[in-house]
Amino acid sequence: MNQAPYSLDRDGRAAVLEATQEVCLQRGWNLLAAHVRTNHVHVVVEAEVRPEKVMNDFKSYASRGLNRLGRDGSGRKRWARHGSTRWLWKDKDVQEALRYVVEEQGEPMAVFVVDVV
Repeated sequence: MNQAPYSLDRDGRAAVLEATQEVCLQRGWNLLAAHVRTNHVHVVVEAEVRPEKVMNDFKSYASRGLNRLGRDGSGRKRWARHGSTRWLWKDKDVQEALRYVVEEQGEPMAVFVVDVV
């Protein structure tokens, strides 16, 4: 790493959460849950595209949202080169992912969740 780790404060977390919701709206994806932490983001989304596409779009929209805050220079790296992506095929797996994202991340920060029955 040639830069210090990136950390999101309250406004940065809110900007990333808003961008996550925006990209889902624009792409027609169903956002089920998101939890933006100081140094990472968890998202559960239903989309008809590969998870890598979803993740890359999230990073792009989130970067634009953070750029609007005007705090970082254009060369600031915020995201890891890749990230963890998983297909969730069974309803049980989706429910477990939702619980993990919303309840297992410590003190809630910037959180979005829909009620899934």
